[in-house]
Amino acid sequence: MVFAEPTSPPGVPSVASGRPDAWSAADGAALYGLDRWGEPYFGVGARGHVIVQPRGDRGGSLDLVELVRELQGRDLSLPLLIRFDDILEDRLERLHGAFERAIAQYGYNGRYQGVFPVKCNQQRHVVEQLVESGRRWHFGLEAGSKAELLIALSLLDDPDALMICNGYKDRRYIETAILARRLGRQPVVVIEQADEVERIIAASSALGGAPFIGIRAKLSARSTGRWGSSVGERAKFGLSIPDVLTTVERLREAGLLDDLRLLHFHIGSQINDIAVLKDALQEAGQIYAELTRLGAPMGFLDVGGGLGIDYDGSRTATAASTNYSLQNYANDVVATIRECCEPHGIRPPTLVSESGRALASHFSVLVFDVLGAGGRGETVPPPAEGEALILRNLRDTHALITAIAAEGGLEGDDAGERAVVERLQEAWNDALKFKEDALTAFRLGYLSLPERATAERLTWASCQAIARQLEGLPPGTVIPQELQALPAALAGTYYANLSVFRSAPDTWAIDQLFPVLPIHRLDERPTRLGSFADLTCDSDGKIARFIDRGQVKPLLELHGLRPGEPYWIGLFLGGAYQEVMGNLHNLFGSTNAVHIRLAAGGGYRVDHVVRGNTNAEVLEAMEHDPDLLLERLRLASEQAIGRGDLAISDARRLMAHLKASLEQTTYLEA
Repeated sequence: MVFAEPTSPPGVPSVASGRPDAWSAADGAALYGLDRWGEPYFGVGARGHVIVQPRGDRGGSLDLVELVRELQGRDLSLPLLIRFDDILEDRLERLHGAFERAIAQYGYNGRYQGVFPVKCNQQRHVVEQLVESGRRWHFGLEAGSKAELLIALSLLDDPDALMICNGYKDRRYIETAILARRLGRQPVVVIEQADEVERIIAASSALGGAPFIGIRAKLSARSTGRWGSSVGERAKFGLSIPDVLTTVERLREAGLLDDLRLLHFHIGSQINDIAVLKDALQEAGQIYAELTRLGAPMGFLDVGGGLGIDYDGSRTATAASTNYSLQNYANDVVATIRECCEPHGIRPPTLVSESGRALASHFSVLVFDVLGAGGRGETVPPPAEGEALILRNLRDTHALITAIAAEGGLEGDDAGERAVVERLQEAWNDALKFKEDALTAFRLGYLSLPERATAERLTWASCQAIARQLEGLPPGTVIPQELQALPAALAGTYYANLSVFRSAPDTWAIDQLFPVLPIHRLDERPTRLGSFADLTCDSDGKIARFIDRGQVKPLLELHGLRPGEPYWIGLFLGGAYQEVMGNLHNLFGSTNAVHIRLAAGGGYRVDHVVRGNTNAEVLEAMEHDPDLLLERLRLASEQAIGRGDLAISDARRLMAHLKASLEQTTYLEA
């Protein structure tokens, strides 16, 4: 297995120059960032295939390409969501291990006890796996709605696991939590709005018991990134400091202050700058100390979610990265809260975090196939007899560009290189002028449609020739900005068998960056630039933003398609939020999904298969009756047969196709 060391950053996307220097799997790993964001789960094998190490550095690996082939043999077609449950368990171990090391290092007289926010991924097998894998740490769940509370109640049978109840709450929600406490659960109803206090008091009085109670505080600490509004006076949830004091007194009056056990705050998802967290921890630590001074027993401090992951591998405070590690995060939480509690003589609280993105992002990989590609051709059409002067000018320009390469001037000194660049620039200016002349002549009726097509082909052939020669120039050669843009102008569109709105909605909604790359041919130099267009009839249905070490590039280095061979692309780090937030745009439903575990004796086992939506299922979701649709079409067929427009055999074939389509996936067949 090859886990390559980083080479020089790719910078502006470029493709192969045709130079004879070698290309290896390590180059592929560096180009797509696998040696940065992929550690320790994803790398590249010597054959150029993506390798998955579900247990990280503890051993065991799978060839992703071979895995996809074998899953296809089990009648699981692409697009396919592959969930590696070992990665989920490994993420849990790393999170708890980081806090355990921090607690030992700083002599913290308390412990860590995490919960998983169900909203991050509500799929049954995912939540069940987290509960089972987290049992040894009494790992719990966080619910933000009645439905999520029902999930938590049914799955959490550990009396020591926390059940954090967030979100808006009505009387039934609160009463359910109170009764759950009598079942031996540990529900903590977190007061997020001032009017919830009276509902908690009323429900507790009616049932003769209370839930454990928490308070979510609005902090003055400033946050950054897309979710910065989670903090501050105008935050959606939480109590202001005056409201916190009012709540404490009201609970005291109602005899419920002894049930106030937890302080909660949240400063946004995907915290990219650790300094933001430190400020919030200091403020929350002092609020916690004051609550104990006011007589609340407390015992738990919930630092919320926000533990980020490094999507692009740059380790920077950008939206797609973080400037801290998991251990840095744990160290700061533990050390800061210890410093807040010690001067007051307060026993440090049990630390709670709601880390969903950091736990679930890595464990699933979406693999989809490319159906075809479009782009600018470079074929030079043969000359026609009596060809128009404009077309002859374009041919001469293309010949001149080719002659520059044939002269071998690209290997000369600096002056020679500058001269070559100047000649290429001049030739490109000529090509653009002649193309514009051709368009004008077409508008005026002097050129035919085939002649206009010839002009465009000659222009793009010239562009291709210049782009290839520019890539052969030595590093450091000054290239005019207009010529630097030529590779992007030649980029192709790769047509992907997926719906962005279903499987990667954050790429559309909030410009989220995910690592996207071919899962094979990584030992082969990519020769094209491109972006992806999905199956939906929507111009926004595309992936046209790619990671680039702290930067964003609009095009991805890709390979040319080979006739009869599949081209498989993987979207990584998408295990959080994407499935539940996906929609049925154009009625593309859920994809096939499979849960994979490494087997004890080597290889793997398929634990669960979740079939994607059929066409009949998505139609029913929109209140269409598939049987009624078939009957209407049968009647239409009978009428066509009666008119003599449709043969009985063709009608039978049509109905067979329709019936089969209803039971098939909403995506295209190979």
